[in-house]
Amino acid sequence: MTGPIPLSGRQPKAVRSALHVLEEVVAAGPGVTAKEISESLAMPQATTYRILNLLVAEEYLVRLPDLSGFALGRRAARLALPATTVLNTAARAVVDHMRAQTRWAVHVAWFAAGQISLIDPDPDHPAPDASQLARFPYAFALGRLLLAEQADWRALVRDVRPFTARTVTSESELDRTLKAVARDGLARQCGEFREDRGCIAVPIRGPRDGRLVAGIALAGPTARIAEPNEEIIKLLRDHAARLAPLLA
Repeated sequence: MTGPIPLSGRQPKAVRSALHVLEEVVAAGPGVTAKEISESLAMPQATTYRILNLLVAEEYLVRLPDLSGFALGRRAARLALPATTVLNTAARAVVDHMRAQTRWAVHVAWFAAGQISLIDPDPDHPAPDASQLARFPYAFALGRLLLAEQADWRALVRDVRPFTARTVTSESELDRTLKAVARDGLARQCGEFREDRGCIAVPIRGPRDGRLVAGIALAGPTARIAEPNEEIIKLLRDHAARLAPLLA
């Protein structure tokens, strides 16, 4: 049996340098440039570029679509454990009130470290499978809230596949869809994961910094979800606003 590959004298330093570059991207935020990283870390530009190219190839970083800088990639998001949370008593009362106002399913999701967790699925209605929601966020309204927040949504999506004839899978169409979500503060999908089901979701943001912390969704029959549903959307937004100070 082959034993572990020994590290050379230079490899630990290279690993530390790569970790420093990752930390700098986290600290600086999406769009930080190679030059800025090099200057901040007092690292030779040639070394910085070499490390950045390696981290992009391994999907720990991504280049932004306009090539203006770098952002965390899919694999970097997996390095952080998602924060687990439960609804406190006040938040539970708001969600229960929402459920009492409609016969549709009401689900609440939590967003942390580029990941999505279903923290309060409706106990009286079928809920999305948690693993599928996390793996294929583009096919769910709650997942689209998360993707619309990213500098490059491709960093969080490893596998794009159709689940029904309605599933949006082309990059250009997903780009348009997610830009509309970011603009309107509203995500919708009609029969894209299951032919007979759809959902509408709105974000829950921190009152002070506007940070996306959670989302609340209504799920129901596809035909009903496709309707304008102005009253339902207002109901969602009102309850999201009430939840914001309780979850931020």
